Amino acid sequence: MKQAVIIGGGISGLATAWLLKCRAEREGIELALTVVEKEPQFGGKIKSIKADGYLCEWGPNGFLDSKPQTLDLCGELGAAGELLRSNDNARKRFIYSGGILNKLPENGPTFLKSQLISWPGKIRLAMEPFIPKYSSDADETLAAFGRRRLGDEALRKLIAPMVSGIFAGDPETMSLVSCFPRIAELEREYGGLIKAMIALGKKKKQEQASGKVVSSAAGPGGVLTSFKEGIQTLTDIMTYKLGEVKLISNTQVLEVKKVRSVPYRVVTDGGELDADLVIVASPAHAGAGMLATLAPGVSSLLAQIPYSSMTVICFGYEREKIALNLDGFGYLIPKEEGRSTLGTLWDSSIFQHRAPEGKVLLRSMMGGACRPEYITLPDEEVAKLVRNDLRSIMGIQEAPSFTQIYRHEQAIPQYTVGHGRRLAALADECAAHPGLVLTGNSYRGIGLNDCVAAAHRAVAEAFSYLTK
Repeated sequence: MKQAVIIGGGISGLATAWLLKCRAEREGIELALTVVEKEPQFGGKIKSIKADGYLCEWGPNGFLDSKPQTLDLCGELGAAGELLRSNDNARKRFIYSGGILNKLPENGPTFLKSQLISWPGKIRLAMEPFIPKYSSDADETLAAFGRRRLGDEALRKLIAPMVSGIFAGDPETMSLVSCFPRIAELEREYGGLIKAMIALGKKKKQEQASGKVVSSAAGPGGVLTSFKEGIQTLTDIMTYKLGEVKLISNTQVLEVKKVRSVPYRVVTDGGELDADLVIVASPAHAGAGMLATLAPGVSSLLAQIPYSSMTVICFGYEREKIALNLDGFGYLIPKEEGRSTLGTLWDSSIFQHRAPEGKVLLRSMMGGACRPEYITLPDEEVAKLVRNDLRSIMGIQEAPSFTQIYRHEQAIPQYTVGHGRRLAALADECAAHPGLVLTGNSYRGIGLNDCVAAAHRAVAEAFSYLTK
């Protein structure tokens, strides 16, 4: 019987374990599977914390239902019937700029009326179809792409807040092709974003007429999806359904090494595990430490993937104390506005069951790659800064009746310029270690859907090795 060890019990490790288990059963392969997690609880950054009637998400709050792999996973786990789609309010998103909350335009007419972008900025955006496409092979930053195609104002007020909201990153260092490969592909194929929107709009109408659907120029859409009891429901169900898979929590992997008797030995602070197959589903920085002796080339490359920090602040209020209409997803803040927070999500407007009756839950983000020093601030200072922003932006004068603060020192991997070259080099280095597989959100996407897709790739790679 083959022995497989998965290091990391977050969504990536659990999904990989589930898919590996199911495929082994389908193909009649005897496989003893162990998952090792350093924290007491499985799920990684997916935690849904209930307190005083509120439901606070420690990390991600859901996934977009536009990708079939995650929905299929929920179906296989018997959890599809428990899915909770976000309210229609979640389609309304705002940018705080010029002292007001500006609703993101949804079409041409609303864009022309919007105060978010000045008329010179709008004219510059309208020139996008006439901008030559990128002709260099060099890795372009998101900031360089934004300035080149859309202008400096669009970069500052649209692209930069989006990058901080998704990656907690700095567009001046992030790689376009690694962060948003679809956008880079559209420019290469159509010569520009507006040209792509027009061409794909026509194609979509044609294919819809024949019963088919294509992606929009902006990439995959979809509805934000979770569960009534929070996104942790997914990892809880998966942990339960893994059944005979050996799950070891509260155990740190110290080293993966070669031994004569078996291909790999996983050394933990609680003992040793022999394995024919090792799948590292932990963050890149953790993988770098445990692989330093076995694969120094892999370790060195993993250590080059930086992470941004993040502080998440949940405030609960009486609904009547907030005059602002909360029909929306929330807002992001351009750096030039000089606020302490990156933005605030109106969580109780996005999903039901996030706050007690008559109350609201707001979740603010602070820190990121542009403000790494914020992770060290004491709770009192964090709460004060968030309250100042909410007072200025949302007009909230009252103190919150509920407060939870969560810190993530290494929250989100940063796909900086050169990330694609690092991935290619990692593939070459890993080729020298058959049976060693890397997966997780450090490589080709940071979202929950991306982690599930990465799990599928990891299982395909694992079986290619196991069935040789």
